[in-house]
Amino acid sequence: MDPLLVVFGFGVGVLVGTTGMGGGSLMTPLLILLFGIKPVVAVGTDLAYAAVTKTVGGIRHFHKGTVQLNIAGWLAIGSIPGALAGVALLELLDLEDDLILAIAVGLVITGALILARALVLTGEGEREEVTLDRRHKAFAVVLGLSVGTLLGVSSAGSGTLIAIGLILGFRLTPRRVVGTDVAHAAVLLWAASLAHLVAGNVDLALAGTLLIGSVPGVWVGANLSTRMPERGLRPALGIVMFTSGLALLTKAGVGIPAVALVIVPLALGAASYLILRRDPTSPAASPAPRAPGPPARQTPPP
Repeated sequence: MDPLLVVFGFGVGVLVGTTGMGGGSLMTPLLILLFGIKPVVAVGTDLAYAAVTKTVGGIRHFHKGTVQLNIAGWLAIGSIPGALAGVALLELLDLEDDLILAIAVGLVITGALILARALVLTGEGEREEVTLDRRHKAFAVVLGLSVGTLLGVSSAGSGTLIAIGLILGFRLTPRRVVGTDVAHAAVLLWAASLAHLVAGNVDLALAGTLLIGSVPGVWVGANLSTRMPERGLRPALGIVMFTSGLALLTKAGVGIPAVALVIVPLALGAASYLILRRDPTSPAASPAPRAPGPPARQTPPP
């Protein structure tokens, strides 16, 4: 057992539990670049370990009340058949590099835009709960189908791309984005990983080693996500998306040093912290909403 795999598993687990994203986008390139795992086995193994990791995170988020179950259900109606189709395409056609490059460019652009939005624009219009109409349901099914197909091929997208859809299409608050995203991803990843297992693309020993670190990591991250103020969670979503795009670019053959995957998010995080500290009135610096509870006791007038 490689202790470094346990450490990476824990780190990615914390990231997934906190933001709902980054599992497939970061772990698959790490397995290929740092540990020399065959790409198709890295994809299948990543999905298998991530299925367990996100199930733990999904249960934790459900108990924390951050999951909108009806949105997750409509996403799954599209994403599960999409994932099965993606695995079949991966077995039949050599599409992986082109798809990964397209996803990576999209993630870099979207991550930069969401980070800018977190630091400059307000969160006006964001909501804790969405009443679904026919248009919302159709959007969720199409989004799930698209992301599920890409996930089956590349192992990326179950967190990041669904999160983009939840932010832009449903305007959920960051906490609801993370909770709903993780809960849906748990179901989707089981379908995709079982398909890869049947295809012989899963290294069970490797997946088990990763789980030793990722299960406690995602538990820690899920707790952090409900305690972290909005000023931290919004920029974190953008930073993770941007970094995920860089990681996927390396997987597509673009010459980005592996150390950049560490330096870039740290630099963006430091810059975000300085911006928010310099301007405490920034929209992204607003405090987290008060958790539901009994009304404050009123003191009678003298």
